[in-house]
Amino acid sequence: MITGFALVCVNVLDLDEAKDFYVGKLGFEVSIDMVRDGFRWLVVYPPAQPETPLMLVVPGPPVTDEATGEQMRSLVATGLLGPGAMRTDDCWATYKDLAAKGVEFIEEPEERFYGIDAAFRDPFGNHWRLTQPKEAPLPS
Repeated sequence: MITGFALVCVNVLDLDEAKDFYVGKLGFEVSIDMVRDGFRWLVVYPPAQPETPLMLVVPGPPVTDEATGEQMRSLVATGLLGPGAMRTDDCWATYKDLAAKGVEFIEEPEERFYGIDAAFRDPFGNHWRLTQPKEAPLPS
């Protein structure tokens, strides 16, 4: 039985810039930042949810060959890849805070059937949703 996520990987183009964005602007904490076997491990997590870490990865060797890594980096840069949604308790307040820190929003918060939702990109083009979900009834 799957009980949750142990790690979510997000492809980025530069680990130092990614660390600055995810830690410096979004407020994540660093869990791991080390080099082992020629590979830099950079894992961050939102302070309110440390059990769901985010591993930031530059596509390429040693995980993939250089040609595949280049294709993946090109896809990231298009902005068409969306890793998912980040949860907030107050979408408008978080939107204003992050916009003041220079986060690029591509959609302002808007009321939707599932809650209040906005969209932003990281410096590499990854498309994230910022969502304040409506409380749904628990399954019985």
